[in-house]
Amino acid sequence: MDAFGRIERRLSLHDLRVLMVVVQAGSMSKAAKLLATSQPAVSRSIGELEQALGVRLLERSAQGIEPTPFGHALLKRGAAVFDELLHGIKDIRFLADPTTGELTIGASIAIAEGFVASLVTRLSRSYPRLTFQVHATDTAAAYRALLDRRVDLALVHIIEPPAQDMMQVEPLLDDPHVVVAGAHNALARRRRISLAQLAEEPWVLPSPDQPYGAVVLEAFRAQGMRVPRTVVASTLPLRTTLLITGQFLSMVPRVVMQFPPKNRLLRTLPIDLRGTARPLAMVTLKKRTLNPLANLFADYVREGAKQLRKMSG
Repeated sequence: MDAFGRIERRLSLHDLRVLMVVVQAGSMSKAAKLLATSQPAVSRSIGELEQALGVRLLERSAQGIEPTPFGHALLKRGAAVFDELLHGIKDIRFLADPTTGELTIGASIAIAEGFVASLVTRLSRSYPRLTFQVHATDTAAAYRALLDRRVDLALVHIIEPPAQDMMQVEPLLDDPHVVVAGAHNALARRRRISLAQLAEEPWVLPSPDQPYGAVVLEAFRAQGMRVPRTVVASTLPLRTTLLITGQFLSMVPRVVMQFPPKNRLLRTLPIDLRGTARPLAMVTLKKRTLNPLANLFADYVREGAKQLRKMSG
C-alpha cells in the first residue's frame, strides 16, 4: 500500500491524458499542438509517468511513437477512467437538468432506420433538449464501438454472438426475416406463394459475407434451394431504393417492415421464414454503469419491443 500510495500521489489525470494524446497523434510535437502546449511540457508529463511507475511506456523510432506493453496496459485502464469520469459529468448534468443531455447509440442499419428512429422521436417529444448520436452500421462495427466506449449501448440482431465476458445481452424479441417487394410489384398482390416460385425472380440481397447474408443463405437452404442470382448485393438503403422500383425482391428482418416509410413503400410476401428468427437485443458493456439518460432510453427500448411483440401476434 505504501508503494501504491507513492505512485498515486505522483500520477495525475493530466499526465494520463497527455499519454493518450501522444499515442493517438504518434509524436510528441503533434500531441503538443493538439494539447495547445509545448513539446517539452509533453515530454515532462511522459517522463513523470514513467518515473512514477518505474517502466518505459513509449518506444520512440523513426516511424513515430508506439506504446510498450506497459503503455498498452495503462492506456486500456486509462480509457476506462476517462469514460467513467465523463459518465459522472453526464450524470451530474442530467440530475441538475433532466431535460438535457446526449446519448450515443450503436445499431445495425436495419434497426436504426425504423425502431431506433421511432424511439428517438418519442423521447424527443418528452425531452426536446436531448441530443443523440446514432452510429448506424453493421453488427460487428456496433460491437466494436461498444467495446471502444464510443457508444452507450447497442441495438442489434444477435447473429454473431458478442464477447460474453465483456458484453451484457438483453434479448428483446425474436425477429425472423421476411420476403419483400415494392408496393407496385405484381407479386405483392399474391395471397399464396412459395419461395421456390421466386427462384427466377431478380433479387437484391445483403452481401454473402455479412451477418444478414448468412441468414438469407440459411433461409434458402431450409427450402432445399440455392441462393438465386443476386442482381445487386449491398446494404439496406440501396436495396430499398431498388425495391421501390417494383422490379426486385429481397429479404429483410421483419422489424424493418413495422415502421414507416418501409411499410408504406414495400410489401411483405406471404412466405413463412420462421427458421430465420434471430434475437433483437440491447447490448451493453459489462462493469460499465449506464448514465441516467441511457437508462431512460433503455426503458423506452423495452416498451417499444413490447409493442412490437404485440404487433407480431
